[in-house]
Amino acid sequence: MKTVAIILAAGGGARFGADRPKQFAMALGKPVLWHTLAAFQSASSIDDIVLVVPQEELEYAREAFLSNSPLDKIGKVIAGGSTRSDSARLGLAAIPISTEIIAIHDGARPTVAPSDINRVVKTARAERAAILASPVTSTLKRAAAKYIINTVEREGLFLAETPQAFRADLIREAYQKLGEDSLPTDDAQLVEALGFKVCIVESEFLNIKVTTKEDIALVEAILKARK
Repeated sequence: MKTVAIILAAGGGARFGADRPKQFAMALGKPVLWHTLAAFQSASSIDDIVLVVPQEELEYAREAFLSNSPLDKIGKVIAGGSTRSDSARLGLAAIPISTEIIAIHDGARPTVAPSDINRVVKTARAERAAILASPVTSTLKRAAAKYIINTVEREGLFLAETPQAFRADLIREAYQKLGEDSLPTDDAQLVEALGFKVCIVESEFLNIKVTTKEDIALVEAILKARK
């Protein structure tokens, strides 16, 4: 089964507080996004990669990741839209109709492990839909106006991560039925709305999402430890 990964890296990353989006911040001498792409390059389950970046970073990304790059699984680098959903739609449109499995990943998650990518794709082949996720380990409180209302039972709760992988026909249908005003926070949410069960694959390795500048030091520590 041909599997294509869409790497979504078109966000502005306003909370990061820098002149360029967080996915282009440097970690161990390379952009955060480079480490993300390298993980998918190393994952045996991935055949091709479609990279979605901001319009203003398109020329840079093509030069950095396509020209004279060891990341030869990258087939296309395209400009994204104004929202995550728009960028995902554009990524889906860039994938050949013959593709059987589509994995969607946030470009700002550079510590994803190739083995975890492979496990999610393998599960999607069997179950039609799968996501990487980590069980909630902290105590959860529900609050209103900064005051605790109650403690939430954490058993059975997971923190959703990416990649999220799906049979191509399923995720295409999910996006076709997405309302113009809807802003889902992940792709599994759309597949759930179709009535399909999405299988959880627990992360075996730290898979953090870069949000602030302080996260870069953590990314570097994780990547150094793995080497």
